[in-house]
Amino acid sequence: MNVIHEPRRLEATPELLTIEWQNGTVAEFSSMWLRDNRREDRDPHSGQRLVDIADLPARSRIRSANSSDGSVRIEWETEAAPAIFDLRWLSAQASNPALAHPERVPTSWLGGAGMSARRDFAWATFAQLRDDPAAKLNWLTRLLQTGMAFMSELPSTEHAILDAMALMGRVCETNYGQVFDVRSVAQPENLAYSDLGLGLHTDNPYREPVPGFQALHALLASPDGGDSVFADGFALGDHLRAVDPAAFLTLTQTPVPFLYRSKDAELYAERPLIQLSCRGEVSAVHYNSRSIAPLPLHGRDATNFYSAYRRFAQLLRDPDYQLSFHLEDGELVLFDNQRILHGRTAFSSARHARHLRGCYLTRDSVYSQTALLRRRT
Repeated sequence: MNVIHEPRRLEATPELLTIEWQNGTVAEFSSMWLRDNRREDRDPHSGQRLVDIADLPARSRIRSANSSDGSVRIEWETEAAPAIFDLRWLSAQASNPALAHPERVPTSWLGGAGMSARRDFAWATFAQLRDDPAAKLNWLTRLLQTGMAFMSELPSTEHAILDAMALMGRVCETNYGQVFDVRSVAQPENLAYSDLGLGLHTDNPYREPVPGFQALHALLASPDGGDSVFADGFALGDHLRAVDPAAFLTLTQTPVPFLYRSKDAELYAERPLIQLSCRGEVSAVHYNSRSIAPLPLHGRDATNFYSAYRRFAQLLRDPDYQLSFHLEDGELVLFDNQRILHGRTAFSSARHARHLRGCYLTRDSVYSQTALLRRRT
């Protein structure tokens, strides 16, 4: 028996179980929540529920509650079968989720110009991430917290990016295939395949779903130009909310049509430029001015949207919010494509060849890989 999880005080009313732990913290558990989480109502192998809410009593009221040997026993007013809960499990349910899953607590960064990619973000060699689970967990955790992480000493071969990303999650295939090559071509179907500089943007907002993470591996870096530029969309969204709440509200409530057409694909989706979670927090940014289709807005609605759109675009162009970095041969950056905006400076492929290889990872697979590592270590 673990004394730490024995309660200092346990009280019950028909609607509420209150536990004061040995460290002085207090947790409250609703009677309905307790009835909904009976261990007997879950499959012992998968942990999935065996009952639906409609199968439970409309009101479950506690008659009594007593603790002994690391468990609490609940007797109900209208049911014969009691419920027994492990106190360690109840303590875990009441604890701060950030303690168990720190990767789900983002660390925003606004002043990118004053930051260093090598100093302020996670770095590891390919060999470290392949061979050291603790190093990999730390790297993935920081990736999910800051939205971006870097890898070095990756062979400059075409298949190396898939070998590396197999460690991090599941690659999702698009109309470009499993991987895509970022280099200049004649008459490109996408401006990414030109020498032009690219403003800050997120990739593929016209897809369902939007790619979760993007990896870019430098096979051949240009010594003159082609620097990568990054900004934190979460921090920029929160900054816009603080300085111009009306513009922020407009960008969260206006559906924007995104369209991509090529000889072998036509992709369309609608989503706001700034997306909020159920808690009202910025949960995604979808910004790609190259692929916005004509908006079905007229009159005052159009005026309000374009004013807010311009306000956000001006923030993205402010160099104070931009982190610049030159990827060298054999280096890779992995970033959250629904959070981190990326771009590049112009270069001349006629003078110096430049070749990056990229791919997309599904969002859930990266979080799953991190959670599995945390469970095992």
